[in-house]
Amino acid sequence: MNSSLLYFLAAFLIAVLRIRNCRAGRNWNYEPVTLQAFSSDDSLLKISAKVDRLGRADFAFSMTLDWNYDADKNTMVEADVYHCTSGDESDYKLMPFSIPKQPFFEYLNAFYKDAFIKNVGHCSNLIQFEGEFTPPWPRGVYKLDKCVASGEGLPELVPEGYYKIVYNTTGQVTWGFIFVVRVTQKVI
Repeated sequence: MNSSLLYFLAAFLIAVLRIRNCRAGRNWNYEPVTLQAFSSDDSLLKISAKVDRLGRADFAFSMTLDWNYDADKNTMVEADVYHCTSGDESDYKLMPFSIPKQPFFEYLNAFYKDAFIKNVGHCSNLIQFEGEFTPPWPRGVYKLDKCVASGEGLPELVPEGYYKIVYNTTGQVTWGFIFVVRVTQKVI
């Protein structure tokens, strides 16, 4: 066999192995730091949230929503994401990963279905649906139990540091949560 053919076969084999080992997906890990929930009227929506320690270095989050009101066209959802490297409150800067203020039912048919449920559907009794959501949102108690998000539907690459997610729902009742996570690059 001549040397140019051997070189070609070696280069081809290396390229195939590299392609096989290239996988799309998130390139980061996260550790929940704090999770705080709030509601302007516990009789309409009572919410509690916490970070769970699963093991020495494993964390999850849990949340309970006791939903006792009817979301309508005036119910709006928005979320902002902030980043900093130090974790110091004064260092956070707004990131472009926000969910703009939008009607609740539009949110359900977009981010909720495309990302939120894909990350917490497996550990919750939240409503899951195919196609378009048909109102009303059912009253009831919704539980997210020891959830570890996979990152599906979220950016694949993000800078290391601390992220603060401020989720807010307004309307008949104002409620939401503030979730702080520490992101590190995934070691392959």
